[in-house]
Amino acid sequence: MAKQGRSENLTLDGLTTAARGAAGSPGKGLPPVHLWNPPFCGDLDMRIASDGTWFYMRTPIGRPALVRLFSTILKREDGKHFLVTPVEKVGICVDDAPFLAVEMIVERDENGRRLRFRTNVGDWVPCDFGHRLRFEPSEGGGLKPYLHVRAGLWAKVTRALYYDLVDMGEQRMIDGRMMFGIESGGEFFAMADAEQVRDTG
Repeated sequence: MAKQGRSENLTLDGLTTAARGAAGSPGKGLPPVHLWNPPFCGDLDMRIASDGTWFYMRTPIGRPALVRLFSTILKREDGKHFLVTPVEKVGICVDDAPFLAVEMIVERDENGRRLRFRTNVGDWVPCDFGHRLRFEPSEGGGLKPYLHVRAGLWAKVTRALYYDLVDMGEQRMIDGRMMFGIESGGEFFAMADAEQVRDTG
């Protein structure tokens, strides 16, 4: 919820206008939020739920284009998430990861296999050294995969795609331990001990 500063006076329309100004012209790529260090203007009553739904004032934002716009000015600092323009920064709540990886394609070239994921806001992200997969234990058993999208922002990989990753996985000896994982973009991303992954699929 808005707690302090000018964020108390921000409306969704006002934030949209600011975001559009910060995002620049369509087709020119993502805005350079990593270069912006504006003053903190307080926390906003905006939340990204674990299923990827964005809420403003506890109401779902039903316009995909608006969610996409806000996602382009998302920034993570010190474990917290913010919407940032060149002149202001407001905090938002993220339940798990700010993005979901909802689709995966497998590409092959002379260097081997490369996985590419589409996020729920329409970005395509290759899985490689710069966009790594990590795996965490799931409360319901098994593992939760996450893909690094950019600058400390992660996408939670859907359960269905997790099973696809397991199906494509292989065992490798890593530092004296037999690990189960997935290769993409010339990198091997270990999930867990080979026996553990097979038991928790």
